[in-house]
Amino acid sequence: MKSFDVTAMGELLIDFIQYGMSEQGNPLFEANPGGAPCNVLSMLSGLSDKTAFIGKVGDDSFGYILRDSLVEQGIDTTGLRYDNKIHTTLALVHKLDNGDRDFSFYRKPGADMCLTAEEIDEELIAGSKIFHFGSLSLTDETVRGATMKALDIAHRNDVVVSFDPNLREPLWESLDEAKTQIDGGMKHCSIMKISDNEITWFTGIEDYDAAADHILKNYPNIRLMMLSLGKDGSRAFYRTAEGAALDSIIKVTVPAFIQEDTIETTGAGDTFMGSMLHHVLLYGLDGFDEEKLVTALTFANAAASIITTRKGALRVMPKREEVEGFLKDHR
Repeated sequence: MKSFDVTAMGELLIDFIQYGMSEQGNPLFEANPGGAPCNVLSMLSGLSDKTAFIGKVGDDSFGYILRDSLVEQGIDTTGLRYDNKIHTTLALVHKLDNGDRDFSFYRKPGADMCLTAEEIDEELIAGSKIFHFGSLSLTDETVRGATMKALDIAHRNDVVVSFDPNLREPLWESLDEAKTQIDGGMKHCSIMKISDNEITWFTGIEDYDAAADHILKNYPNIRLMMLSLGKDGSRAFYRTAEGAALDSIIKVTVPAFIQEDTIETTGAGDTFMGSMLHHVLLYGLDGFDEEKLVTALTFANAAASIITTRKGALRVMPKREEVEGFLKDHR
Protein backbone atom coordinates (compact mmCIF):
# COMPACT_ATOMS: atom_id res chain seq x y z
CA MET A 1 0.00 0.00 0.00
CA LYS A 2 1.22 3.48 -0.89
CA SER A 3 1.03 6.23 1.73
CA PHE A 4 0.66 9.08 -0.79
CA ASP A 5 -1.12 9.50 -4.08
CA VAL A 6 1.26 12.14 -5.45
CA THR A 7 4.57 13.49 -4.19
CA ALA A 8 5.97 16.47 -6.07
CA MET A 9 9.42 18.01 -5.98
CA GLY A 10 10.59 21.44 -7.06
CA GLU A 11 10.26 25.15 -6.53
CA LEU A 12 8.18 26.65 -3.74
CA LEU A 13 8.26 30.42 -3.96
CA ILE A 14 6.43 33.69 -3.52
CA ASP A 15 4.70 35.02 -6.65
CA PHE A 16 4.42 38.81 -6.42
CA ILE A 17 1.53 39.33 -8.84
CA GLN A 18 0.69 42.82 -10.09
CA TYR A 19 -2.81 43.99 -9.22
CA GLY A 20 -3.32 47.58 -10.28
CA MET A 21 -1.61 50.85 -9.42
CA SER A 22 -1.32 52.96 -6.30
CA GLU A 23 -2.55 56.54 -5.99
CA GLN A 24 1.02 57.63 -6.71
CA GLY A 25 1.04 55.64 -9.94
CA ASN A 26 3.24 52.82 -8.59
CA PRO A 27 2.48 49.17 -9.46
CA LEU A 28 0.95 47.18 -6.59
CA PHE A 29 1.96 43.55 -6.02
CA GLU A 30 0.40 40.88 -3.79
CA ALA A 31 2.57 38.15 -2.28
CA ASN A 32 0.98 34.85 -3.32
CA PRO A 33 2.32 31.41 -2.32
CA GLY A 34 3.28 29.65 -5.53
CA GLY A 35 5.51 27.32 -7.45
CA ALA A 36 4.17 24.97 -10.10
CA PRO A 37 4.67 21.64 -8.27
CA CYS A 38 2.83 22.83 -5.16
CA ASN A 39 0.05 24.37 -7.24
CA VAL A 40 -0.44 20.91 -8.74
CA LEU A 41 -0.49 19.34 -5.27
CA SER A 42 -2.98 21.91 -4.00
CA MET A 43 -5.41 21.02 -6.80
CA LEU A 44 -5.00 17.33 -6.01
CA SER A 45 -5.51 17.88 -2.28
CA GLY A 46 -8.73 19.71 -3.04
CA LEU A 47 -9.87 16.58 -4.88
CA SER A 48 -9.17 14.50 -1.73
CA ASP A 49 -5.93 12.98 -3.00
CA LYS A 50 -3.12 12.56 -0.46
CA THR A 51 -0.11 14.68 -1.37
CA ALA A 52 3.43 15.46 -0.19
CA PHE A 53 6.09 17.96 -1.20
CA ILE A 54 9.88 17.79 -1.41
CA GLY A 55 11.76 21.06 -1.73
CA LYS A 56 13.61 23.88 -0.02
CA VAL A 57 12.77 27.37 1.18
CA GLY A 58 14.74 29.95 3.10
CA ASP A 59 14.80 29.98 6.87
CA ASP A 60 12.98 33.31 6.68
CA SER A 61 9.50 34.83 6.93
CA PHE A 62 8.58 33.97 3.34
CA GLY A 63 9.67 30.37 3.90
CA TYR A 64 7.40 30.10 6.93
CA ILE A 65 4.50 31.62 5.00
CA LEU A 66 4.97 28.98 2.33
CA ARG A 67 5.21 26.16 4.86
CA ASP A 68 2.00 27.30 6.53
CA SER A 69 0.27 27.54 3.14
CA LEU A 70 1.12 23.91 2.37
CA VAL A 71 -0.15 22.76 5.75
CA GLU A 72 -3.32 24.79 5.19
CA GLN A 73 -3.92 22.96 1.90
CA GLY A 74 -3.34 19.52 3.43
CA ILE A 75 0.03 18.94 1.72
CA ASP A 76 2.51 16.92 3.76
CA THR A 77 5.68 18.93 4.53
CA THR A 78 7.92 16.11 5.80
CA GLY A 79 10.18 16.63 2.77
CA LEU A 80 10.44 20.43 3.13
CA ARG A 81 13.93 21.68 3.99
CA TYR A 82 15.14 25.12 5.16
CA ASP A 83 18.28 27.01 4.13
CA ASN A 84 19.75 29.36 6.73
CA LYS A 85 22.03 31.09 4.21
CA ILE A 86 19.99 31.45 1.01
CA HIS A 87 16.64 33.23 0.97
CA THR A 88 13.32 31.94 -0.33
CA THR A 89 12.95 32.29 -4.10
CA LEU A 90 10.80 35.18 -5.31
CA ALA A 91 9.11 35.88 -8.65
CA LEU A 92 7.48 39.07 -9.91
CA VAL A 93 4.66 38.43 -12.36
CA HIS A 94 3.71 41.33 -14.62
CA LYS A 95 0.59 41.16 -16.76
CA LEU A 96 1.25 42.38 -20.30
CA ASP A 97 -1.23 44.29 -22.45
CA ASN A 98 -1.88 41.21 -24.62
CA GLY A 99 -2.80 39.13 -21.54
CA ASP A 100 0.48 37.20 -21.38
CA ARG A 101 2.71 37.21 -18.31
CA ASP A 102 6.29 38.37 -17.87
CA PHE A 103 8.31 36.76 -15.05
CA SER A 104 11.21 38.34 -13.16
CA PHE A 105 12.92 35.89 -10.80
CA TYR A 106 15.05 36.55 -7.73
CA ARG A 107 16.87 33.23 -7.80
CA LYS A 108 20.61 33.69 -8.23
CA PRO A 109 20.60 31.77 -6.02
CA GLY A 110 17.26 30.96 -4.43
CA ALA A 111 16.68 28.39 -1.73
CA ASP A 112 14.79 25.98 -4.03
CA MET A 113 17.88 25.44 -6.19
CA CYS A 114 20.00 24.54 -3.12
CA LEU A 115 18.21 21.27 -2.30
CA THR A 116 20.81 18.49 -2.17
CA ALA A 117 20.61 14.79 -2.96
CA GLU A 118 21.29 14.01 0.71
CA GLU A 119 18.16 15.93 1.72
CA ILE A 120 15.80 13.79 -0.39
CA ASP A 121 13.34 11.75 1.68
CA GLU A 122 13.42 8.33 0.01
CA GLU A 123 10.41 6.99 1.90
CA LEU A 124 8.17 9.78 0.63
CA ILE A 125 8.90 8.97 -2.99
CA ALA A 126 8.89 5.19 -2.58
CA GLY A 127 5.58 5.45 -0.74
CA SER A 128 3.83 7.38 -3.53
CA LYS A 129 1.82 6.29 -6.53
CA ILE A 130 3.01 9.22 -8.69
CA PHE A 131 6.16 11.36 -8.51
CA HIS A 132 5.81 14.75 -10.23
CA PHE A 133 8.53 17.26 -11.10
CA GLY A 134 9.25 20.17 -13.44
CA SER A 135 12.18 21.59 -15.35
CA LEU A 136 13.04 24.22 -12.71
CA SER A 137 14.47 21.30 -10.72
CA LEU A 138 16.98 20.82 -13.54
CA THR A 139 18.35 24.35 -13.99
CA ASP A 140 21.31 24.06 -11.59
CA GLU A 141 23.76 21.33 -10.66
CA THR A 142 22.86 20.91 -6.98
CA VAL A 143 19.10 20.57 -7.35
CA ARG A 144 19.60 18.61 -10.56
CA GLY A 145 21.55 16.01 -8.60
CA ALA A 146 18.72 15.86 -6.07
CA THR A 147 16.23 15.39 -8.90
CA MET A 148 18.23 12.55 -10.45
CA LYS A 149 18.32 10.79 -7.08
CA ALA A 150 14.56 11.26 -6.69
CA LEU A 151 13.93 9.83 -10.16
CA ASP A 152 16.15 6.84 -9.40
CA ILE A 153 14.14 6.17 -6.24
CA ALA A 154 10.88 6.47 -8.18
CA HIS A 155 11.98 4.02 -10.89
CA ARG A 156 13.30 1.49 -8.37
CA ASN A 157 9.99 1.53 -6.51
CA ASP A 158 7.64 1.37 -9.54
CA VAL A 159 6.38 4.92 -8.99
CA VAL A 160 4.76 6.53 -12.05
CA VAL A 161 6.74 9.65 -13.06
CA SER A 162 5.05 12.83 -14.26
CA PHE A 163 6.89 15.79 -15.83
CA ASP A 164 6.04 19.39 -16.76
CA PRO A 165 8.74 21.18 -18.83
CA ASN A 166 7.29 24.55 -17.73
CA LEU A 167 9.96 26.56 -19.55
CA ARG A 168 11.03 29.77 -17.81
CA GLU A 169 13.70 31.13 -20.15
CA PRO A 170 15.33 33.65 -17.73
CA LEU A 171 16.30 30.82 -15.36
CA TRP A 172 18.53 29.02 -17.86
CA GLU A 173 22.09 29.82 -18.90
CA SER A 174 20.95 29.20 -22.48
CA LEU A 175 18.03 27.71 -24.35
CA ASP A 176 20.34 24.96 -25.60
CA GLU A 177 20.98 23.95 -21.98
CA ALA A 178 17.24 24.09 -21.30
CA LYS A 179 16.57 21.79 -24.24
CA THR A 180 19.23 19.32 -23.08
CA GLN A 181 17.84 19.11 -19.56
CA ILE A 182 14.20 18.95 -20.66
CA ASP A 183 15.17 16.13 -23.02
CA GLY A 184 16.50 14.30 -19.96
CA GLY A 185 13.26 14.92 -18.08
CA MET A 186 11.23 13.53 -20.95
CA LYS A 187 13.28 10.34 -20.96
CA HIS A 188 12.31 9.66 -17.34
CA CYS A 189 8.54 10.23 -17.43
CA SER A 190 5.41 8.29 -18.32
CA ILE A 191 3.13 11.36 -18.11
CA MET A 192 3.89 14.80 -19.48
CA LYS A 193 2.12 18.13 -19.93
CA ILE A 194 3.49 20.61 -22.44
CA SER A 195 2.14 23.92 -23.73
CA ASP A 196 1.68 25.00 -27.35
CA ASN A 197 4.65 27.40 -27.32
CA GLU A 198 6.86 24.85 -25.53
CA ILE A 199 6.21 22.03 -27.97
CA THR A 200 6.93 24.30 -30.93
CA TRP A 201 10.16 25.53 -29.31
CA PHE A 202 11.34 22.06 -28.32
CA THR A 203 10.65 20.30 -31.61
CA GLY A 204 11.00 23.17 -34.08
CA ILE A 205 7.74 21.96 -35.66
CA GLU A 206 4.82 24.39 -36.06
CA ASP A 207 2.06 21.80 -36.55
CA TYR A 208 1.03 20.58 -33.10
CA ASP A 209 0.07 17.05 -34.13
CA ALA A 210 3.31 16.60 -36.06
CA ALA A 211 5.26 17.97 -33.09
CA ALA A 212 3.45 15.56 -30.76
CA ASP A 213 4.21 12.64 -33.08
CA HIS A 214 7.87 13.67 -33.05
CA ILE A 215 7.98 13.57 -29.23
CA LEU A 216 6.06 10.31 -28.92
CA LYS A 217 8.27 8.65 -31.53
CA ASN A 218 11.47 9.70 -29.79
CA TYR A 219 10.26 9.08 -26.22
CA PRO A 220 8.49 5.69 -26.30
CA ASN A 221 8.32 5.74 -22.48
CA ILE A 222 5.67 8.49 -22.54
CA ARG A 223 2.23 6.94 -22.12
CA LEU A 224 0.09 10.07 -21.69
CA MET A 225 0.96 13.48 -23.09
CA MET A 226 -1.26 16.51 -22.57
CA LEU A 227 -0.93 19.57 -24.80
CA SER A 228 -2.40 22.81 -23.44
CA LEU A 229 -3.59 25.16 -26.18
CA GLY A 230 -4.74 28.24 -24.25
CA LYS A 231 -8.02 29.61 -25.56
CA ASP A 232 -8.17 26.66 -28.00
CA GLY A 233 -8.50 24.12 -25.19
CA SER A 234 -6.35 21.04 -24.72
CA ARG A 235 -5.36 17.83 -26.44
CA ALA A 236 -4.30 14.44 -25.09
CA PHE A 237 -2.26 11.71 -26.72
CA TYR A 238 -2.54 8.31 -25.05
CA ARG A 239 -0.28 5.37 -25.83
CA THR A 240 -2.04 2.12 -24.94
CA ALA A 241 1.21 0.45 -23.81
CA GLU A 242 4.81 1.58 -23.39
CA GLY A 243 6.53 1.60 -26.75
CA ALA A 244 3.28 1.04 -28.68
CA ALA A 245 3.32 2.27 -32.28
CA LEU A 246 2.19 5.78 -33.18
CA ASP A 247 -0.76 4.47 -35.18
CA SER A 248 -2.25 3.00 -31.99
CA ILE A 249 -2.20 6.30 -30.07
CA ILE A 250 -5.58 7.73 -29.07
CA LYS A 251 -5.87 11.48 -29.66
CA VAL A 252 -8.58 13.65 -28.13
CA THR A 253 -9.16 17.42 -28.28
CA VAL A 254 -11.52 19.31 -25.96
CA PRO A 255 -12.35 23.03 -26.31
CA ALA A 256 -11.63 25.58 -23.59
CA PHE A 257 -14.19 27.28 -21.36
CA ILE A 258 -13.77 31.00 -22.04
CA GLN A 259 -14.91 33.38 -19.30
CA GLU A 260 -15.41 37.13 -19.50
CA ASP A 261 -14.30 37.66 -15.90
CA THR A 262 -10.82 36.17 -16.38
CA ILE A 263 -8.24 38.07 -14.30
CA GLU A 264 -4.99 36.35 -15.27
CA THR A 265 -3.70 32.90 -16.14
CA THR A 266 -1.16 32.23 -13.36
CA GLY A 267 -1.62 28.64 -12.20
CA ALA A 268 -4.01 27.58 -14.97
CA GLY A 269 -1.58 25.02 -16.36
CA ASP A 270 -0.90 23.65 -12.88
CA THR A 271 -4.62 23.38 -12.17
CA PHE A 272 -4.99 21.47 -15.43
CA MET A 273 -2.07 19.20 -14.55
CA GLY A 274 -3.39 18.41 -11.08
CA SER A 275 -6.79 17.56 -12.55
CA MET A 276 -5.27 15.19 -15.09
CA LEU A 277 -3.13 13.43 -12.47
CA HIS A 278 -6.29 12.97 -10.41
CA HIS A 279 -7.86 11.11 -13.33
CA VAL A 280 -4.72 8.98 -13.72
CA LEU A 281 -5.21 8.00 -10.08
CA LEU A 282 -8.89 7.36 -10.79
CA TYR A 283 -8.52 5.23 -13.92
CA GLY A 284 -4.94 3.95 -13.70
CA LEU A 285 -2.37 4.66 -16.39
CA ASP A 286 -3.52 1.55 -18.25
CA GLY A 287 -7.21 2.35 -17.91
CA PHE A 288 -7.82 5.19 -20.38
CA ASP A 289 -9.91 5.07 -23.51
CA GLU A 290 -11.29 7.87 -25.70
CA GLU A 291 -14.34 8.50 -23.48
CA LYS A 292 -12.28 8.69 -20.30
CA LEU A 293 -9.78 11.03 -21.95
CA VAL A 294 -12.61 13.37 -22.91
CA THR A 295 -13.97 13.25 -19.36
CA ALA A 296 -10.54 14.02 -17.89
CA LEU A 297 -9.74 16.84 -20.31
CA THR A 298 -13.16 18.43 -19.87
CA PHE A 299 -12.79 18.43 -16.10
CA ALA A 300 -9.23 19.79 -16.35
CA ASN A 301 -10.25 22.55 -18.77
CA ALA A 302 -13.10 23.58 -16.47
CA ALA A 303 -10.84 23.71 -13.40
CA ALA A 304 -8.26 25.76 -15.30
CA SER A 305 -10.96 28.17 -16.45
CA ILE A 306 -12.14 28.68 -12.88
CA ILE A 307 -8.65 29.52 -11.60
CA THR A 308 -8.22 32.26 -14.22
CA THR A 309 -10.97 34.21 -12.45
CA ARG A 310 -9.07 34.26 -9.14
CA LYS A 311 -6.00 36.00 -7.78
CA GLY A 312 -3.17 33.56 -7.15
CA ALA A 313 -3.37 29.78 -7.40
CA LEU A 314 -2.06 27.63 -4.55
CA ARG A 315 -4.54 28.82 -1.91
CA VAL A 316 -7.60 29.18 -4.16
CA MET A 317 -7.73 25.99 -6.20
CA PRO A 318 -11.29 24.90 -7.08
CA LYS A 319 -12.76 21.95 -5.23
CA ARG A 320 -14.55 19.04 -6.90
CA GLU A 321 -18.03 20.45 -6.21
CA GLU A 322 -17.11 23.76 -7.84
CA VAL A 323 -15.80 22.10 -10.99
CA GLU A 324 -18.79 19.78 -11.26
CA GLY A 325 -21.17 22.71 -10.74
CA PHE A 326 -19.31 24.71 -13.39
CA LEU A 327 -19.60 21.84 -15.86
CA LYS A 328 -23.31 21.47 -15.15
CA ASP A 329 -23.83 25.18 -15.86
CA HIS A 330 -21.79 25.11 -19.07
CA ARG A 331 -23.14 22.03 -20.78
